[in-house]
This record gives sequence, C-alpha cells and structure tokens, in this order.
Amino acid sequence: MDHSLSGLFAFIADFILHIDSHLVYLISQYGSWVYAILFLIVFCETGLVVTPFLPGDSLLFAAGTLASLQGSPLDPNLLMLVFCSAAFIGDNLNFFIGRSLGPKVFHFQKSRFFNTEHLAMTHAFYEKYGGITVVLARFIPIVRTFSPFVAGIGTMSYSRFLLFSVGGALLWVGIFCYSGYFFGQFPFVQQNRKLIFLGIIGVSLLPPFIGYLTHLFRKRDGA
Repeated sequence: MDHSLSGLFAFIADFILHIDSHLVYLISQYGSWVYAILFLIVFCETGLVVTPFLPGDSLLFAAGTLASLQGSPLDPNLLMLVFCSAAFIGDNLNFFIGRSLGPKVFHFQKSRFFNTEHLAMTHAFYEKYGGITVVLARFIPIVRTFSPFVAGIGTMSYSRFLLFSVGGALLWVGIFCYSGYFFGQFPFVQQNRKLIFLGIIGVSLLPPFIGYLTHLFRKRDGA
C-alpha cells in the first residue's frame, strides 16, 4: 500500500514539474477528450479536501500557453468554460461536504489524506479576511481546497458563498488561463516554459508556506 502511494505521489510530482510535456502527451493521445481530463483535475483539486496536491495555477497557465500555439486543438474560450465549471461545481460539492460534517472535523486525526493543520490554517485565514476568503483562496494552493469546506462548516449563507464562488472562479481561471494564452505567443515564454511553470508553482506556494509558519509560531507561543 505504501509503495503504491509513494508511486502515485511521485507521478503527481512529475506531472506538476513537467506539466507542459504531460499536457502535450494527453492531447496527442486523447484529442478533444483532454477537456474532460482537465475538468476532472480541477474539479478534484477544488472539490475534494483529500486532493490539495493536484496542480491548479500552473495547469491553467500551461493549458492557456498550449492553446496559443499555432495548430493547437485547445481553444482558450472553451478552456475558460471547462475550468470555470470544474472550479464552481467542485467548490459547491466541497461546501456541502463541510456543511454535512460540521465543526467535528476539527477533532479528526491527521492522516496522509486529511491534514487537520491545513484545515486550521484555512480557518485562521477566514477569521482574518471573512467571506472574501472564498475569492482570495482561489490564488493560494491548499487554502483553495479547504476554503469552501471551511465555509460550509461555518455560518456563511449559501447565497453569499455562491456569489463569492462564481466571482473567484471567473477571476482565477480568467487571469491564469488568458495570461498563458497571451504570453504563450512570445518566443521567450515558449523557450522557457518549464522555468516559468516552476516560478508560478514557487510563487503560489509562498503564501501558504508563510501562513503555515505563522500558524506554527502562534501555536507555539500559545502553548
């Protein structure tokens, strides 16, 4: 079991680090069915609290970049529709899972699939920024996955969550997907795609890393 899990995580890490190459392969193998695969990845990353490790920002940017290449079967507007739908549906599923489980999840034991520290970090994020967290969290890995879950646990009304969810999805997908499509047409970006994807991953992971350290320091000071 551990061996198979380590193999799965190794594959996911390789997919994230070489996301452009893997997308090119998926397009060559599945053609237009790649839209369904992209939908599934974003849906799982947004809708299931056990899959915060799946690619988000880099996937949107990489797909937009590949759509900018001449002869590419990917259409940027269709990508926008697919990604927004996946993010919105995933958000709503996550919200209702949180609402059905309630505050008792804070007492769950930490496991390799459910990290209670990530949950606590996102909860602290909510206490600081309020409902706008649903929008802000779109741009922060890990927090993005736990944000609708925590919103469902709390007292936020569904109508208010819906407004933030739609706005966050449109902003997140629009910025990363269309940025990839626009900048992907430049030779510099085409020649240095891997470095740019790594840069996006690094920058997007910086806020949760800082937040995690802050959470640890506060926890230690409180103790």
